[in-house]
Amino acid sequence: MKQSNPRHLLAVMGLLLLLAGCGGGGGGGDCGAATAPAPAPAPAPQSSVALPRTGQTLCYDVAGATIACAGTGQDGELQTGVAEPSPRFVVDGTGDCVTDNLTGLMWTRDANRPAAPLSWQLSLDYANTLVLCGFDDWRLPNRKELRSLINYNLANNATTLNTLGFSNVQANLYWSSSSSAPVPPIFVAHAWIAVMRDGDETRGLKTDSHFVWPVRAGQ
Repeated sequence: MKQSNPRHLLAVMGLLLLLAGCGGGGGGGDCGAATAPAPAPAPAPQSSVALPRTGQTLCYDVAGATIACAGTGQDGELQTGVAEPSPRFVVDGTGDCVTDNLTGLMWTRDANRPAAPLSWQLSLDYANTLVLCGFDDWRLPNRKELRSLINYNLANNATTLNTLGFSNVQANLYWSSSSSAPVPPIFVAHAWIAVMRDGDETRGLKTDSHFVWPVRAGQ
């Protein structure tokens, strides 16, 4: 009769004792730390940011002359971003408000409702208390919202916007609600303003007077 190997018997007995301590191998016992759950898969990277197109379709050389766009890598060639819907601007039933189908924002149709430039604080007060088209949540646009109306392919956006449903758009400076970060000693009490002619942006002293164009989140 073949004798059992003592070492083999010891190994089997050790395994049986370990299983007994683990609740018979059924997972009921505490046999060390629990297995950590697998990490959630990382979200797939976005191929592009959903920003609107600038509207630019032409390309230029360093002297400002128009050139063929192919191979330049300029904005006019690539035209990256979200294309404008058609129509982009829609006048509402009251005739006093315009919805931008690209951004979802609603603007006053009259881009100079106060009929005169105002200081920054008076502009905020005017927009915040405006009741129009059945809404009372009007406000002064921030600097990015204001510039979203600019088409960078145009030399004078005010002229074009006045043909797209708006009225009284001034080719001049408009207030945003965005204050400029203080840069002593020059820019201390300033807010951002944009020229509705070409989209140029600069800082304006808050006591200066500029045009007001209220906006609200469209619904």
